Amino acid sequence: MRINKYKPHILVLPEDDANRQIANGFILESTLNQSAIQVLPPAGGWKKVVEDFKTYHVGEMQKYSHRMMVLLMDFDERENRFSYVDNQIPNDLKERVFILGVQSEPEKLKKATERTLEGIGADLAKDCSENKNELWGHELLKHNSQEIHRMISSVKPYLFPNIPPQKK
Repeated sequence: MRINKYKPHILVLPEDDANRQIANGFILESTLNQSAIQVLPPAGGWKKVVEDFKTYHVGEMQKYSHRMMVLLMDFDERENRFSYVDNQIPNDLKERVFILGVQSEPEKLKKATERTLEGIGADLAKDCSENKNELWGHELLKHNSQEIHRMISSVKPYLFPNIPPQKK
């Protein structure tokens, strides 16, 4: 199913095939509105994610105000990677772009959790839909907590429309 660019939706730009598999697992969650999310082909490296975002997606996001994006990449245990990528996002789009990924690389998370990459994605989606922090709280993912909180509050109404909002 294709997204409607005139309605709220989110595009996921994965760094590589491993991240694409995690994203594909995420969109398999049964409570997810699959017409509001699309996983794009892998960019071919974290720098290519940034380059593709700036070259192809910034203009499209400025044109389609309901579009949000996830830049899904490995952080390769580089503490400055998030801030570098964040600094590449135009100020007028910062609220609609989310930078997520494994602290090292997806293969290490796969080994540590004894799950498939798609299984990891499915469990992350379940955490999002059920307002849980089980897998998102894993040592290799917990650095995403601020971005996840920000993303879920923005996308949950249309991405998980049948799930009641979290009580405060």
